[in-house]
Amino acid sequence: MGIVRAGPTDLHLVFDPLEGMIAEERDDVVQFALDPIMEQIELLDKVADDLVNSLAPDAPLLNTYKGREGASFMAGVYTNIWYGFIVGLIVAFVYVFSHGGAF
Repeated sequence: MGIVRAGPTDLHLVFDPLEGMIAEERDDVVQFALDPIMEQIELLDKVADDLVNSLAPDAPLLNTYKGREGASFMAGVYTNIWYGFIVGLIVAFVYVFSHGGAF
């Protein structure tokens, strides 16, 4: 929120609604409104929350459709099953050929 002029322009009084003070307007003080930047900060906050939510498999992500909260969890389950199958085949192959072969 910006400042509000609190009288005629020849008095040079401004009101700061956040502080609740009336002060004299000075030429050596530069004030910058942060309202346009706040939209970008809110977007960055959403992206940061999405990054934290990506670490939890059951948390919804920013650009996913509704009802897809458990998709990452199920993808992890299927991936781990596949990796377990491959590792099991390798261990079985090494065991069989270390004991004289399959024939």
